[in-house]
Amino acid sequence: MKKNGKLKKAAAALAVALVWLCLWLGSSFFAKRAGFGLLLPTPADVCGALRELLRTKSFYLSVGRSLLRVLTGWAGGVAAGTALAALTSFSKPVHLFFAPLLHIIKATPVASFIILALVLMKKDSVPAFTGFLMSLPLVWANVSEGLTAPNEQLTEMARAFGMSRKNELQYIRLPALAPYFTAAATTSMGLTWKACIAAEVICTPQSSIGSGIYNAKVYLETPSLFAWTLTVILFSVLLEMLIKKLLRKGEIKK
Repeated sequence: MKKNGKLKKAAAALAVALVWLCLWLGSSFFAKRAGFGLLLPTPADVCGALRELLRTKSFYLSVGRSLLRVLTGWAGGVAAGTALAALTSFSKPVHLFFAPLLHIIKATPVASFIILALVLMKKDSVPAFTGFLMSLPLVWANVSEGLTAPNEQLTEMARAFGMSRKNELQYIRLPALAPYFTAAATTSMGLTWKACIAAEVICTPQSSIGSGIYNAKVYLETPSLFAWTLTVILFSVLLEMLIKKLLRKGEIKK
């Protein structure tokens, strides 16, 4: 039954993908007929551009460096957000001190941070810093909610029966926190990707996906622009899936 369910889901996903592909193909055909073919290349043109990119060493170097920046910013944001959540959840003065700053970071447009960061640091460091700032408040909010999620009656009962702090943390608080942390880690990864690539497009650091997107736009190489964008989407989805899988494995082992 489970196998049939998975097959049905895969078939449905494939059908939806084919519909969107047909819509793209039809739209690009009409755009070409109307004289706007440069604005919307065909799927074949984009696949051809991607194939050409895959044959170059610079593509892999750009992807590798962009991945390093994204992972650096994301890991820093997750670590700092989790630590701040732990501090602010158990101390009201600390919460009152940090909460306004984190809300300001969350509300400020990404472009503003990128431009401000360009004044203060080297352009190669700006994408990772931007990703860090984008992921920090999201992780803080989710983990803070997870830390206050356990039922107070359950924790009080555990203490009444003499459960140690270590066991309370292991069997009550961490299991309650796990789904919140997983949601924060996966969602912040997607946000960090977008922020880092946006920063790379503005900063144009050497050997980066953002520089590839910027150059494709400047030289009106629309198929290449779509190919770079497709690369961003694919890696974003794959990384989110990988993080989710790793975190779920960790939960099962516990």
